Formats: sequence, C-alpha cells, structure tokens
Amino acid sequence: MKPQYLKIIAVLVLIAVIFIARLAYLQLFTDRYALNAANTSIKIDYVIPQRGVIFDRNGKIMVGNQPAYEVSYTQALMRPDFDTLSFCGLLGISEAEFVGKINALKKEKYYSKLTPMTFMKNLSREEVARIQEIIFKFPAFSIVQRPQRQYEVSTSGNLLGYTNEVGERDLKKDSIYYRPGDFIGKSGVEKAYEKELRGEKGMRYIQKDIKLRDIGSYKNGELDKEEITGKDITLTIDYDLQRMAEEMLVNKQGAIVALDPNTGEILVMATGPDIDPNVFTGPDKSRNLYRLQMDTIYNNRPTFDRSIQAAYPPGSTFKLLTAAAAMQMGVMDENTIFPCGGGFNYKGLRIKGHGGADPLIPAIQVSSNCYFSYAYLAILNKYPGDPGRGVDEWKKIMSSFGVGEFLNNDLAVGSKGRIPSGEFYEKRMETINKAIGRGRVKNWDPLATGAVFNGMGQGDVLLTPLQMANSVAAIVNKGWYYTPHIVKSIDGKPNPDPRFKKKHQTLVNPKHFDPIIKGMEAVVLNGTARGLKSSDFTQLAKTGTAQVPQGKDNSIFVMAAPADKPRIVVVAVMEHAGFGATWAGPASTVIAEKYLTGDLKREHLYKKMIGASFMPEYKRQWVADLKRKGLYKEPNTDSLILRGIEDSLKTVQNNNVRATLLYKRDSLRIRLQNYKPKTPKK
Repeated sequence: MKPQYLKIIAVLVLIAVIFIARLAYLQLFTDRYALNAANTSIKIDYVIPQRGVIFDRNGKIMVGNQPAYEVSYTQALMRPDFDTLSFCGLLGISEAEFVGKINALKKEKYYSKLTPMTFMKNLSREEVARIQEIIFKFPAFSIVQRPQRQYEVSTSGNLLGYTNEVGERDLKKDSIYYRPGDFIGKSGVEKAYEKELRGEKGMRYIQKDIKLRDIGSYKNGELDKEEITGKDITLTIDYDLQRMAEEMLVNKQGAIVALDPNTGEILVMATGPDIDPNVFTGPDKSRNLYRLQMDTIYNNRPTFDRSIQAAYPPGSTFKLLTAAAAMQMGVMDENTIFPCGGGFNYKGLRIKGHGGADPLIPAIQVSSNCYFSYAYLAILNKYPGDPGRGVDEWKKIMSSFGVGEFLNNDLAVGSKGRIPSGEFYEKRMETINKAIGRGRVKNWDPLATGAVFNGMGQGDVLLTPLQMANSVAAIVNKGWYYTPHIVKSIDGKPNPDPRFKKKHQTLVNPKHFDPIIKGMEAVVLNGTARGLKSSDFTQLAKTGTAQVPQGKDNSIFVMAAPADKPRIVVVAVMEHAGFGATWAGPASTVIAEKYLTGDLKREHLYKKMIGASFMPEYKRQWVADLKRKGLYKEPNTDSLILRGIEDSLKTVQNNNVRATLLYKRDSLRIRLQNYKPKTPKK
C-alpha cells in the first residue's frame, strides 16, 4: 500500500477514535444526551412556588396566597375508550363545551400532545373534593394545584397590581423561566418586583412507561431541584393612611401622595377612582379586568394610576420652583419687588394681581400671579435676544428637582411630565410664523408661544402628583432629596437598591430656600390656607387652582409638616373641584395630622371630603364632549337606571352588593341590546 494512502487511513482512524471517545463520554459520564434520548420516557414536573407576601410598613398583610385548582389535559394520555359523557357529568359541563375546550387547546401556539395544558381553571375546594377520587379513571386529565393571590385589603388595586397568565410578550422576554400557563405580575408592585416575588420553580424528573404512566423518579431524584418560595416584601406604604386617602377620593378623580422627605419612602400613593384588588381573583377575573379597562364613562379610567401616570398643570404650587430658579439664575432675590399694583401687564395681556408691589414672601403668601409672571419673564429675558437660552437654563434647574424627567424609581409605570425647552418654543414659533406667512426668527415671542404663563404653573408645564411631592421634599430639605420608592425591605432586609441611597442635590443654592420656606409658612398662618391651620402641628403649604380647558378648575395643594423639621410631605390633586384650599387642602392636612399625631382630630374635614362628589361635573363634561362629537343620545328610562347602577359600582365596597349590582347591570344591558321599538298600528 502506498504511503500516502496509509496517511489518509491513519487520519480517518484518528477522527473516528476522537468521535467515539467523545460519544462515550457524553453517554457514560453526563446526563445531557441520556435525557434527550429518553425524552419520551422522562418528563419534568415543575413545582410552582408560593409568591412572596406583601406587607405594609407596619407589618399588615396586604397580599397573601391561597391554593387554586385547575384541571390539566394531556392528549397523549387520552384513551380510545374515553367516556365523554361521564367525564362531562363529573365536571358539570356539556359535551359541546368539552369539545370546544379541547379544540381551543389544540389551536394554542404552544400546544403539544405530550405537554399538560390547562383545561379548566378556578375550581373550588368543594369541586376538587368531589372529583379528585374519580378523576383517576380519566388518565388524560389531572388536578393541578397552583398558588393564587389573596388580597387582605379592599383598596389600592393600582398600587398592588395583579398577576395573570403569561402572554406572548412575556414568553419572548423570558422563555427560560416561564412556560405557557404560568402566572406573572402584570401591574403595580406585582410587576415591579416580579423576580423577587415569584421565587424559583422546583423540578421533578419523572420516569414514564410506554403508556406515559408514572413509574417513579429518575435517578432517585438526584437531578431534582427544590422550589424556592418567593421573597416577602415590606412596602413603605402606611395602609391606614392609604385607606383614608382612598376613602377621600371616592366619587372623585385625582390623587393623593405622601412621602417622608428624609428618606424618600412613599407613605401614600392613592388614586381616584380606586380598584378593589379582589376583582383580580376568582372565576370572573378576566371579565372584571376587561370591564375595568373599558370603563371610560365620565373619563373614569380606573386602571389609570393618576398618582404617577397623570401629568397636570401644577397651578400656583409651581410658583415655589419659579422663585427658586429665578433666584439661582440671578434675575431676582427675596427682596425684589415687581410692579404688581395693577396686575401683570405685558403686550396687551393683563393678569389680575393678588396683593400689591410686594417682595417674595408676601407674594407666596397671597399667591400673586403677577409677581411670578414677572419673575418668569425675567428668566426669559436673562439673555437679551435669546429667550431660548434662558428657558434651557431654567429647564436644567427644574430637572435637578426631578420634574419633567422620569424619576428612575421602583414603580411599574409613570409619566415624566413636561418641562418645555427653548427648542420646544422655537418650533412652536416657527409653526405660528408659517401660519401667518412670516419667516423663521430665533427671538421668539413669550406671549405668542404661551411661555409667559409657565411662571404661575399654567402654560406648558405638566407634573405628576409624585413629582410635585418630590419637588416639595427638595424645597423643605433646602436642596436635596432621595428618589421616592415604594419598597422598604425584602425578606426582612433593607431594600438593597443603590438608587434609593443616593442623595440628589438640586442646582439651587441652599440659601435661596429660606425665603421660600418662610413664604410657605405664611400661607398657613395668614395666607390662602389659613383656614387649615392646626393647633397640634405646624405646616408649610402652597395652594393651587389650575385652570383646565374641560371645565371647572383643578384643586391642588402641597404641604410639609411640621414646619421646623418636616417628617411628611403631602400632595393632593382633585380634578375639576375648584379652589386648592377648599378641597385638596383638607385632604392633605388630615393625612398629615393622622401621621404626625396618630389620631384624626379635625374629623369635620375628613367627613367633608368623604361626603363630597364631583361626579355631576364629570358627567357634564362627558355629555358636552359627546355632543361636540355628535355621539350624544338622550337616555331612556332603562339607560338612566343603568347609569345609576354604574355610578353605584364605583363606590360600593361590599362584594355581595357588588355582585348583585353587576347581575342587574348585565341583565339590563341585555334588555337594551335586544330592545326593538314596536311598530305602531295603523
């Protein structure tokens, strides 16, 4: 044999030896290919762990767990002699329902003959007890226990959130952990802290026979993995305060937020309308969720968390930040006096003034629109001929307070609000110039663009209630704040997130906050909030009455207490309610009173809030909007009754009463849908 052929044969033999050695290693010393080869005889049973419990800051359980039961279906275990009628009788369903469920499962994207699929959900303990001794006769079906959330509170549904089955997006995002039928946090704390709350699944390798029946664990359980229970979470929320805030928001749209300015811990994050989280459990869960998401009557939107998602014109409460920025930019100081004797006058625009030609502290006390409009105009004119430069410097200062920016906290959703830039107004002026046939100019007009109104919190400034609270914390701390956050500890250990340990400094010199704080104190002692003064604790405050195009003004109030060393900041926004001191003010001050004194001493303010309803104003706006769109129809008697039931559902807390109302509402809706006017006889 020629030498070159020997070399070729030697190379081939060497490759064969390497291949055989590698194959022997994989088969004899690892389980990787053994498991794959035995794919039809070894199955993995996943053990779903209990989710972590959610507590409030005082140790009250807000969300726990309870067992939920399902019936699963595996097509590969279906027998030819399956008794459909007996099985349907066992589960209390019709044969048509049975066929429909099986066909629906087969159409699911992740359907497999070998994989157990959920056939029926939300079985009660009584149903499980009735069928568990008989279901063994139907090997394709089995009872599966899955933990389900149990809510120990009746408010704060948006804050806590809910869990639901994973969707296509969830599976794409984390296909390693989640499988079809698994549950995941979909909103609120449940979503934000999903990885901590969910725990880790356990795995049991089960050996099957040729008919896929269990014959014992694989390798005596050496490969099994124990499940790890989810971590318990303690919120920063004080539920007693939270519940009180939610009660004061009944029949109102708006929000109440409170936080500790010394730590950034959120004490209250209430939104109106509120959601009872118990609607997120039980057999009607999906239908309830759909109803909540579709509820837009009177612009209700209960799943829209107004405390962190709604961005409002802050009204006169923004004057505090206007003063801070103007002093930092050097266009005024605390002794500056603007010509406010006859109000604010600029290029034909006149804004009625409050008070006279006063310095800063009295201007805050009486909430002078004139004073802060002139202060903002001074900001715009800091760089003559280039107002955009002044706006950009102002915006940079505002951003250091956490307004107009995402706060980068541990909340599942949120809005960054809006603090406009110089470019924002350049583009607006360009649009105006095009409309009137004029070329582009850099020196845009503060009046034509509406920028001049920003100083008093109208114009183009939009803030969320949480941002308002955070900016007030920065003011009373004289220039610093911690990022607001919702979780205090995880499994009994302080929240390790480094974002909440960093002290943020604003761009305003601490000395400029002293006159602002004195002005806030004067607001309560002798100013626009003097009616809310308490003999039990001192307060710093600012009222706000923000004009909105839809109708009645928004009522806004920001405060901190006690005045010498604040331990709580409270912000309230009541949509279309009127004056800040009349509605948002009482809601804020009773929250502070309860937190600081442990008691509710001015009960009349609390009763005033829980007894008030702004629904007539919301209804008026809703009807007016429908009429503008040509969609309004005069309601008949049944429709009026239906509307009354809908209004009752927004306020009732009793689950039995709620169920009765839902039944009546649905019955009435069916009647209206099937109603056909009778043809009059000739």
